[in-house]
Amino acid sequence: MPNEAIVGVIIITALALAFDFMNGFHDTANAIATSVGTRSLRPSTAIVMAAILNLVGALVSAGVAKTIGSGIVNPTSVSTLVIVSALISAIIWNIVTWYYGIPSSSSHALIGSLLGSAIVYKGTLAVVAWYSFFIKIVLWLILSPIIGFFAGFLVMTIFMWVLRGATPRFVTRFFSKAQIFSAAAMAFSHGSNDAQKTMGIITMALVSSGAIATFDVPDWVRVACAIAMALGTAVGGRRIIKTMGVNIARLAPVNGFAADAGAAAVILTATAMHAPVSTTHVISTSIMGVGATKRLSAVRWIIAKNIVMAWVMTIPICAILSGLIMFVLGKIF
Repeated sequence: MPNEAIVGVIIITALALAFDFMNGFHDTANAIATSVGTRSLRPSTAIVMAAILNLVGALVSAGVAKTIGSGIVNPTSVSTLVIVSALISAIIWNIVTWYYGIPSSSSHALIGSLLGSAIVYKGTLAVVAWYSFFIKIVLWLILSPIIGFFAGFLVMTIFMWVLRGATPRFVTRFFSKAQIFSAAAMAFSHGSNDAQKTMGIITMALVSSGAIATFDVPDWVRVACAIAMALGTAVGGRRIIKTMGVNIARLAPVNGFAADAGAAAVILTATAMHAPVSTTHVISTSIMGVGATKRLSAVRWIIAKNIVMAWVMTIPICAILSGLIMFVLGKIF
């Protein structure tokens, strides 16, 4: 492999891990937000648990990584600058949304950025595998929040019926403990899906540079990405934890358990189908669904509206930003 390619892979790996660190501000925090918001777990304990189970989940499969790294844009048809531009764009968007405490999707920031830089680099829309993009990305972008809402609503409705004769004290004590397991399920499901996004990008760079011949995610890539996400959660996750675990709807332990259980089921289903969904989308709407079982006014819809607006804007804004960065870098290099 030429020296220039080696340098390119090193730069991309560093940027990708930086993105994963930023991703920890957003998406890893989502996995533990409800358990922290209901005081079932201390933040430090929840972060350690999330780190471990993210790592375990990330090692389970690589289907989502392949969708990101080779199912949208062919890695042999793009250059190092394409991937660098995409990562810089996604990092900028993550910093902006983190600063304002908006749980936007890091996954879709990365996907939108990859689209924009690849299209500008090739000068044609044909560089994108649009069928795969619409079936595995756009379709799930639309469906996963809706399914997440109804999953949370359904699980909470079942609990309300089953526990209708139980005392509030019993329900609180039981689900304060049970929510540890639902948070663990969320962390594992998050690792099985979201932690694979950046793995796909790094592996894409390795294939593009000729460092590896086939798209197989190396073990060191999996471990490095999982660790970077955990560190991001420890440093900056509290802003998103507050939005997700406190601001969207007031949660008791039973509510947090229902939201986590519903969201984890949706995410694991998507992972089995190799579809890269956003943990942010699913857990947000699952919390809304749980809150709606009390009454519609129990959900703070103004905050929900801001979150939805961030979802809608993420892919097009990141695609434009990444395209501009690719244009500038292309002129320089």
